[in-house]
Amino acid sequence: MLALLRTFSWQELRHHPWRNAAAIVAVMLGVALAFSVHLINASALSEFSSAVRSTGGQPDLELRAVQGSFDESLYARVAAHPQVAMASPVLEIATLALNAAGERKPVRIVAVDALVVAAVAPSLMPLPMEDTDQFALFAPGHVFLNPTAKQAFGASTRTLQLQDGLRLREATIAGTIAAGGTPMAVMDIGAAQDFFGRSGQLTRIDLRLRPGTDTAAFIKSLALPANVVAAEPGDAAQRVNSLSRAYRVNLTVLALVALFTGAFLVYSVLALSVARRAQQFALLGVLGVTTTQCGQLVLLESVMLGVIGSVAGIAAGAVLADIGLQVLGGDLGGGYFSGVAPQLHWSSAAALMYGALGVVAAAAGGWLPARAAQQLPLAQTLKGLGAGVPKARRHIVSLTMIAASVLLAMLPPVFGLPLGAYFSVGLLLVGGITALPWAIALLYDRLAPLVSASVLPLLAVERARRVRESAAVAVSGVVASLSLAVALTVMVASFRDSVSNWLDVVLPADLYVRTSTSASDTAWFSPEFIDGVARVTGVKRVAGQRSRSLLLDPSLPPVGLLARDVGKGDSLPLVSGPLAAPAGQVPIYVSEAMVDLYGARLGGTFAPLSKAFPDNPPVFFVAGVWRDYVRQSGAIAIDRIEFIRLTNDRRVNEFVLWLDAAAQPAQVEQAIRDIAQRDGSAAGAIDFASSRELRAISLRIFDRSFAVTYWLQAVAIGIGLFGVAASFSAQVLARRKEFGLLAHLGLTRTQILGVVAGEGAAWTFIGSLAGLALGLAVSVVLVHVVNPQSFHWTMDLLVPWLRLLALCAAVVVAGTITAWLAGRAAAGKDAVLAVKEDW
Repeated sequence: MLALLRTFSWQELRHHPWRNAAAIVAVMLGVALAFSVHLINASALSEFSSAVRSTGGQPDLELRAVQGSFDESLYARVAAHPQVAMASPVLEIATLALNAAGERKPVRIVAVDALVVAAVAPSLMPLPMEDTDQFALFAPGHVFLNPTAKQAFGASTRTLQLQDGLRLREATIAGTIAAGGTPMAVMDIGAAQDFFGRSGQLTRIDLRLRPGTDTAAFIKSLALPANVVAAEPGDAAQRVNSLSRAYRVNLTVLALVALFTGAFLVYSVLALSVARRAQQFALLGVLGVTTTQCGQLVLLESVMLGVIGSVAGIAAGAVLADIGLQVLGGDLGGGYFSGVAPQLHWSSAAALMYGALGVVAAAAGGWLPARAAQQLPLAQTLKGLGAGVPKARRHIVSLTMIAASVLLAMLPPVFGLPLGAYFSVGLLLVGGITALPWAIALLYDRLAPLVSASVLPLLAVERARRVRESAAVAVSGVVASLSLAVALTVMVASFRDSVSNWLDVVLPADLYVRTSTSASDTAWFSPEFIDGVARVTGVKRVAGQRSRSLLLDPSLPPVGLLARDVGKGDSLPLVSGPLAAPAGQVPIYVSEAMVDLYGARLGGTFAPLSKAFPDNPPVFFVAGVWRDYVRQSGAIAIDRIEFIRLTNDRRVNEFVLWLDAAAQPAQVEQAIRDIAQRDGSAAGAIDFASSRELRAISLRIFDRSFAVTYWLQAVAIGIGLFGVAASFSAQVLARRKEFGLLAHLGLTRTQILGVVAGEGAAWTFIGSLAGLALGLAVSVVLVHVVNPQSFHWTMDLLVPWLRLLALCAAVVVAGTITAWLAGRAAAGKDAVLAVKEDW
């Protein structure tokens, strides 16, 4: 067998390098896409986990606040517990600081007890500078920066301007810490409480337990307040992993679908190869090579193409991953690893796995051509009479697969992933492609009488009718690639249109004002400031919003709590509701993610939220469910009046303005800045944006997030066009004697080429219809099943018919031109002479 590979198979590869290169490129692209997505996400998650470990250390247990902070009196009680070996109090504050260029950059303040932190989180231990007093770590207003913060704010600077409200307060840089990750500054916990006005507050307590302690029993014995939860130290990384998992799995599945499409190109190329070498295979059979060995030889050729393509794909995937980390970040534009700048982490196991997938896909593509080589009738093939018309397959199996795909699409998610929907898409594609012969007969049996008066169109249509199995082979690659392109086009168009409509609802005001884009712990507007803004000339109405983060479940990402002017829910993009709350209950409006992740139901109560208000826990009533494309982990909207009543917190993080018709936005902005400066606020502490600007930014972020998806569409279409060329070459070159006979019957070369081009148009037309139908079916699964189960939000289906019809028309034109070009070689003098071979 190896000798045949070196001689027989090598000659085929040497004489037709471009066709084989097309198959190799198809496998390479599929492997490269899937492997690069894996490397990028694995590298980002590894970097994030490392940063979490360096800042959190290795405690046995963490006690965290559900909302904001909790009273430090809990620390004394926990530290005195007999099963606690060590307790480390922590106060975490997200704020902003000025860099050397005067720009505000996010920085995380971690306030610790320097006497105990070294034993729990040694990377947070402050290291004073050589010229700094050793007791500076206890001094008020002194901070210690990690390497990322020193790089962001200047290695030589000795002071740091930190934002508190709308003011900037100066802190002295006294040294460094070893922790990595995002920009961070460590302070003494007492100094930080005084500096930021957080006296008596903590956000976390890290615990080291004595050996043999039963964690569950220990947590129960603590009798924690309702606003404090116990979490495992690895929960932070797990929360981000869960949040980004659906995004990266969907990208990986799309990449594997591209690999699946590449398998059809391998099939087309090898089908061409077997058709061209049919007489050679028959001669090998006469000389003693068994039919099984002929089939194994073709299968080995497909494996060889797969190995070459997989090796090239692994190398290309590593390069793509490195570029992706630098250009798009560790989340490919998804926004899950904000602030993390990961380095590429190579994984040999992943390389072997994705390489093996490429080989398996190529082998699957070579299986049918191998069967065809195995079933060649030797005597008939040696005489050049061909292998006969392929036996028709029953379409009942194909329809059964399509029906099964509908049932699979209805299954619930498994471990948060739409596995049933993935299998549904696979069965839809396989079932639809295998049903092509039946679809061809269904269409052209009815079309044939309409063209019976014209000879050349009749020849093209009758060819498609009589050799429907061969026609299905020719267009299978087109159908696979076009269906993927159509599905992605419809999904992205639907999502973008839904986001655009969503922005129309959530951005109703004229002007939006906020203190920052990333910090809410220390950046806020006072009630007096809002009152002053309401009196500005040209301002018709002011509405504030207070944003808080809630850790309702330690195993899930934090939930956003939005205190805003909700009214009856008409200011939210509701998908169900609103309902009137019963007397004595507080109405809340939950996002769709809250329904999936926490079981919140319209018209029911939501007990987990009561933990965030321990002093007088109210009963919360779910009055509506709204669509939120910002917070995948969930969000809860509550009327600001109710929030103030429960917390007595009148501050806001942002506010929106409705202006009079004659008001000038620039003048209103300047008036608000003047108010801020009179109150002692720092220059540039306030950001302004119009609804038009926010809309443009949001859609730009959307397009960036789907940059990879756009590229996948282009790859799919490119693979499909390769498939068109290879498939028609296989069909046309195997029919030289047929064209010679037509020439003897009086058809000119131009007429023969017209027949071939007509066949190309007829075959790609049915392929385009099938690809369009399958793509629309797959898009329904993606829009109504995959997205809601993966990301916990819904969208409205939008079919961009003009774009899809243009895409199908382009495929038909490309297929027609490709068939015509392939027919030029087959309809020459060699075709006329080929008829003599039978005389």
